[in-house]
Amino acid sequence: MRTKFFVCTLDANSHNPKTLTMDYYEHIQPPFAKALLSGLFAGLIATVVSLLYNVIFRTTADYLPADIINVSTLIFVMNLVFLILVAIYFIFLKVNGGQMIFRIVFLLLTIFAIWKTEAVQRFANHHLNIEFKTLMLGIVIISGLSAFLLVPYLYHSKKFEEHVL
Repeated sequence: MRTKFFVCTLDANSHNPKTLTMDYYEHIQPPFAKALLSGLFAGLIATVVSLLYNVIFRTTADYLPADIINVSTLIFVMNLVFLILVAIYFIFLKVNGGQMIFRIVFLLLTIFAIWKTEAVQRFANHHLNIEFKTLMLGIVIISGLSAFLLVPYLYHSKKFEEHVL
């Protein structure tokens, strides 16, 4: 990423003391830092969407158990997962065609996580168990789509690079 900034200084060579010179500097963002910030931003978006889904689901379904899925686990686990995910994404970027491989791998991982979530037996009560699976499936889908779509998109987005990074 290129960060543009100007430094204003008084021009010592000028006879007019109010003359300013403006020097232009560029800062190029290292690829790992760009990947890290892109992934953390995608994780932040996924966290906010997951929190909104959590609130809406719990409100509409009157689902109360919060032992596993709660605000603190969504915030910390989601961001930790995306931090690890970005390191993996950066490794894939080093390989020819790595972005496509990354997308395929995380699409398959998301499908696998959905399949495994369907098999979860959290409660003895059938109704609570179905509600838990529905809540968990929503969060798995949100995080999987964010990994699959947002991380590569944000990494290669020029507007994101210019305005956010």
